[in-house]
Amino acid sequence: MAAYEIFFRESVWKELKKVPQADLKKIISRIEQLGNDPRPMGCEKLTSLELYRIRQGNYRIVYSIQDDELTVWVVKVGHRKDAYR
Repeated sequence: MAAYEIFFRESVWKELKKVPQADLKKIISRIEQLGNDPRPMGCEKLTSLELYRIRQGNYRIVYSIQDDELTVWVVKVGHRKDAYR
């Protein structure tokens, strides 16, 4: 499988600044893994949206996949109570 390039929505950088350092490292690692497998075990396709969600601890990473361009766009990172459902 070809590697996907990962992009971030500008608002994600603001969200990541609020995350504690220990959690941030795990979140970034999890996002990097999406480059090799954008649909890992445990990911959920969000209802009526072309978005996917994965968990990393108490945080949720919401992203979209463009298979034809081999890209993944991270659109939101938030604490589980704030993330998309």
